[in-house]
Amino acid sequence: MKTYRIIKLLPIITCLLICTISFGQDKYIDKNGTIVFEASEKLFEEVKATNKYATAIYNIETNEIAALALMKGFRFKNSLMEEHFNENYIESDTYPKAIFKGKIVDFNATKNLGETAVEVDVKGVLELHGKQKTIETVLTLQKVDNIISMTGSFVVSPSDFDIEIPKIVRNKIAKMVHVNLDFKLIRK
Repeated sequence: MKTYRIIKLLPIITCLLICTISFGQDKYIDKNGTIVFEASEKLFEEVKATNKYATAIYNIETNEIAALALMKGFRFKNSLMEEHFNENYIESDTYPKAIFKGKIVDFNATKNLGETAVEVDVKGVLELHGKQKTIETVLTLQKVDNIISMTGSFVVSPSDFDIEIPKIVRNKIAKMVHVNLDFKLIRK
């Protein structure tokens, strides 16, 4: 029942996310982006999940970027691991989403964005589990026809977001979580 309520709220959340970026003519959006995180340790079971329903918006006039992922959208190979992730670690009922708001630094998309892939510096804030952390990373952008491909990665620690890992499994989960993202943004 709670999952249904969250799914019902997705269009509202998406609209709110869109509203956080100033309205210009050159906005690109993807509602089916992919975010993968991995916190595996060698010799133990893989701790990896994929969310194929992340939303991202990029305003090429202002270089503002925003992304949203519902926590219950992450899928693991092991359903029990998924249940523990949502109930014990992320507490998805209390903290249902992760939000990133940031900006591409020192980049003129109008002049420099094209069929040749370019790396850009991004700085912003990731909100997860009720906590915020500044993230600085590099994204790769490429524009072919009307689609901007945006890929990148960054690393975070569960402790940055007050996510407690129980002692019994602490050695089986990496202290640093690798996050990869892949969006195909279409002009709106």
